[in-house]
Amino acid sequence: MIRQQLSQKLQQKLSPLQIQQVKLLELTSLEIENRINQELEENPALEEDHDNQPEESVEFNSQEDNSEDLSLGDYITEDDIPDYKLQQTYYSQEEQRENVPYSESETFHEYLLGQLNLKDLSPEYFKLGEYIIGNIDEDGYMRQDAESISDDLAFQYNMMVAVSEIKEVLTIIKELDPPGVGAFNLRECLYLQLKRKKKTPERELAIKIVTDYFDVFSKKQYDKILKNLNISEDELKKVIREITLLNPKPGNSRSGGMDVKLSHIIPDFVVETINGELYFTMPEQNIPELKVNKEYSDLLKNYSHKKEKGINTHSEKEAVAFVKQKLDSAKWFIDAIKQRHNTLKNTMLAIIDIQRDFFLSGDDSDLKPMILKDVADLCGYDISTISRVSNSKYVQTNWRVFPLKYFFSESMTNEEGEEVSTREIKSILKVCIDEENKTKPLTDDLLVQELRKRGYDIARRTVAKYREQLNIPIARLRKEI
Repeated sequence: MIRQQLSQKLQQKLSPLQIQQVKLLELTSLEIENRINQELEENPALEEDHDNQPEESVEFNSQEDNSEDLSLGDYITEDDIPDYKLQQTYYSQEEQRENVPYSESETFHEYLLGQLNLKDLSPEYFKLGEYIIGNIDEDGYMRQDAESISDDLAFQYNMMVAVSEIKEVLTIIKELDPPGVGAFNLRECLYLQLKRKKKTPERELAIKIVTDYFDVFSKKQYDKILKNLNISEDELKKVIREITLLNPKPGNSRSGGMDVKLSHIIPDFVVETINGELYFTMPEQNIPELKVNKEYSDLLKNYSHKKEKGINTHSEKEAVAFVKQKLDSAKWFIDAIKQRHNTLKNTMLAIIDIQRDFFLSGDDSDLKPMILKDVADLCGYDISTISRVSNSKYVQTNWRVFPLKYFFSESMTNEEGEEVSTREIKSILKVCIDEENKTKPLTDDLLVQELRKRGYDIARRTVAKYREQLNIPIARLRKEI
């Protein structure tokens, strides 16, 4: 049975401005630039402020107006002077930053296709080679075997290609540069590179080890290799050096094009140390200043005059409703951009205040324990806001470019009762491993003892966790002859 009943409940809803602010807050500098350009194209009521002269602006009114009466004062004010500036220049006229032109190089796959074009192949084999090269990953490996490639061609393109033909084309591709490209695994990649080199006793021995003892070699069980091959430690050291000089990821040797472009980091903040003082800037040179289009404000002004005279047709009401919607959207966007700028600025200033010693020295030991709540309490924002700001944002310092997440870490207490950052402990752990005797590397239990000698009493499982976070293998895999 269907019944109707009344109920009251409290429900929190985000206003259009709040939704806009949340979405913009998560964007990086490059993304916010693209987002502004998109909004400028879609909303004719929004435009760039090229001359930065006082123009008529819009004063945001968060309350919705469901009536058809439009107040000109909601959109036009007598004092229309922009109260924020998005495009900031932190250089004098004598010291202007130069724009360096960017030249995009050919990609790794384009490089392979260029070599394939030089091969004397039939159209069918060349088309098959194109497909295979397109499936080689960025590291230079072919992750599918010939049988899987044959099945994919049959299902996706209705091409019936024999496995033997695929293997023949794969063999041709494996002859391309860089050596090792098209291999199915690391063992084959190293083997292909060794086969292309000039033959020497060490390389012949390296080929035998890679072919017959690869698993033992990868686990660094050198005693078994010495015993089975009846060779000396000096000979094995030469072989190890020969193998370590090979490139395990041949695709990286030709990285370029879009991969290089995407790998560039544009810092959102700059914190410079000059004569013991910190200087903070937000380089947003490519972000334009925004204002409301004056012609759209004039439309409302004309409508206001006509309304006083009693001239108000249905078509005019529809036109003004459209103008109002575009003006509201423009105001919301401008206010959201302004709020984003202020939020980023205040959050970064709070981080600088907490981590001042680190920004002055660049030493990880000066990093203080800091969590999202610490920054939120200092700048007065919600923890979720701080989380959004710290995501995908970078700061340029005198030392290097850091992600904001780098400055957040939990705390531990040392023997002196002082709270230290877990990042400091990781840094000391790395030093202990770097200074160890590589013929007898320190196990996790021994690393616990080393850290205790330095005043950090932590459990073995914590040492193992920090070691894994640093991408450091276990002691057996760090062993050298």
